[in-house]
Amino acid sequence: MSTVAQSQKAFFAQLKRVYTFYTGGFVAFVVVLAILEQMGLPRQTMGYIFLLATILLYAGIGIMSRTSDAAEYYVAGRRVPALFNGMATGADWMSAASFIGMAGTLYLAGFNGLAFVMGWTGGYVLVALFLAPYMRKFGQFTIPDFLGARYGGHIPRLVGIFIAILCSFTYVVAQIYGVGIITTRLTGVDFTIGVFLGLAGILVCSFLGGMKAVTWTQVAQYIILIVAYMIPVVWLSVKQTGIPIPQLVYGSQLEKVTQLEEKLINDPKEKEVREIFRQRSADADAKLKDSAAAFAAGKDGLEKAVADARTANDAAGTKTAEEALAKYPRTEGEAKIAWAKEKALAARSNPPLRHGEAFAGKDDKARDIARKNFMALVFCLMVGTAALPHILMRYYTTPSVREARNSVTWSLFFIFLLYFTAPALAVLVKFVMYNDVVGSAFADLPRWVQSWAMVDPTLMSITDINKDGIVQLAEIAIGGDIVVLATPEIGGLPYVISGLVAAGGLAAALSTADGLLLTIANALSHDLYYKMIDPNAPTGRRVMLSKMLLLVVALAAALVAAQKPADILFLVSAAFSIAAAGFFPALVMGIFWKRTTGIAATLGMVAGVGVTFYYMTITQPWLREMFYDIPKAMPVTNLWWDIQPISAGLFGVPLGFLIIIVVSLLTPAPSREVQELVEHVRYPNLKAA
Repeated sequence: MSTVAQSQKAFFAQLKRVYTFYTGGFVAFVVVLAILEQMGLPRQTMGYIFLLATILLYAGIGIMSRTSDAAEYYVAGRRVPALFNGMATGADWMSAASFIGMAGTLYLAGFNGLAFVMGWTGGYVLVALFLAPYMRKFGQFTIPDFLGARYGGHIPRLVGIFIAILCSFTYVVAQIYGVGIITTRLTGVDFTIGVFLGLAGILVCSFLGGMKAVTWTQVAQYIILIVAYMIPVVWLSVKQTGIPIPQLVYGSQLEKVTQLEEKLINDPKEKEVREIFRQRSADADAKLKDSAAAFAAGKDGLEKAVADARTANDAAGTKTAEEALAKYPRTEGEAKIAWAKEKALAARSNPPLRHGEAFAGKDDKARDIARKNFMALVFCLMVGTAALPHILMRYYTTPSVREARNSVTWSLFFIFLLYFTAPALAVLVKFVMYNDVVGSAFADLPRWVQSWAMVDPTLMSITDINKDGIVQLAEIAIGGDIVVLATPEIGGLPYVISGLVAAGGLAAALSTADGLLLTIANALSHDLYYKMIDPNAPTGRRVMLSKMLLLVVALAAALVAAQKPADILFLVSAAFSIAAAGFFPALVMGIFWKRTTGIAATLGMVAGVGVTFYYMTITQPWLREMFYDIPKAMPVTNLWWDIQPISAGLFGVPLGFLIIIVVSLLTPAPSREVQELVEHVRYPNLKAA
């Protein structure tokens, strides 16, 4: 055995010892907190302990891993074993969207939510088959680095830098938004403060040690997040069925949920509430058709009511009428926005979605649209997974091409543990909601309902619409982003488990945010500054510049996240579509077709991202308001082939491939050296044969 192999084996053994002790210590920490809770430790204090302890833990790893060496900072010295790289990739991958959002989406969308499981898991097959081992052979530091080496010149690299920043910034905003929700729930602080508290946890790792610190922190974060995810769902499974393997009880619980759904669909009280929502929506729609007249009539009516009450010396009636007038929109524009929101209540007038029904819809056209969007989303998530720069960077850190391929296998395994559990979690929580919450008295609502409503009313709200004092399903508005975080309280577990789950969600968001911020900072410091502006820059200056840029980007992302621009899942999926359209055609063609030219790849990337981003701006409410001053509440009527903005990459990816193929055939072939490099990467033994 060579000295290098012996060193790597000893390093691997040391890592196993370190993380075994770490796991045992973390379990002991949770047990101690559980004992302290029974002794009267306040919940808010426990939340602060979880927050500070985990951030200090990650900070400690970051401090111990601090480095100014370029190879250590950018690719962790290329000596991360496959097993640990798989865990780090799993943490890097399982962002707030996976940990927090996926089970919530399955809860709300039923079968259609499986598109995320299929797309994200299938994407790793594409990574293993088409990208990871070949890109490791090229031996670069970043995706723009690969584009510059493969296609030559600064233009492909510059376009790659822009796309890497665009998709990574969109993605990191979602992670910091998730961090804000979790931190607020743990500590009770304002959402904006929670965002910046979480930001401190992100920076202490990536700022000090780059990829080296991020890698070893992500391994620690994976252990926390998977333990935190599994405990409450196993508990719910035992509580409902007596079986501690939730994946095995998924089918039986889904049958029970289906039976409850049929009961709720035909329940007279549910129909009464849905009819109220339908009528309110219809009234708002009528007002929107002649908003000027409706606004004037509404204001005149309220002013008359105030005058009549004063004339009758009705003090109580006067107060009520004045309050109603004060709440009335001040302008016609404000009234239109309010009525548009009322019109959107039409969605709550529909019967509950059948969880197990594929491509649900009220008629054949609606079912066909659901089917198209399901397949489009699976496609975008698969291709986007294979093109995300912060994920592909992970395979530059392994000692060899073989280890890179093995680490993809380990990544799939560690991701599978969570993804195979999420559908069961959604069904178990839905059973609790349908069986225990629906039909209960408003006076007896569980404590977790009020606590989450205080965090954010848009995430949890139950209103007695028909004034009967009993909770109907249609009266419950629940955001998918809280399903996982509220699971321990829904299952009646001690608060220490709620803190553990929040810490797991925090670990998921922080681990992904670290990788994304590092991707952006490296694109600017390594690819833009070092490769294009100052090739003679010393290593120390490059690393310090990366750290400074990382800080600036993190603060900018936090400011955007504090505005709550969109839900976590849309922001993440938008990043996937941008990465898919921008990188996948250029990467795949660059590896598998030596005739691909630099100008073709550049035009393909620009066109793919351009059409994808344009489609998002005209169909996504927040972006429409930003670019075209169209209120978010106004309905979207200009979808292409009924495809939702979350799957905008469906238009960009094929356009990118088409342009790359056509332009490559119309332009001179790459140099012989480049073509030989491509052949060597794909067939390393070709010359020897």
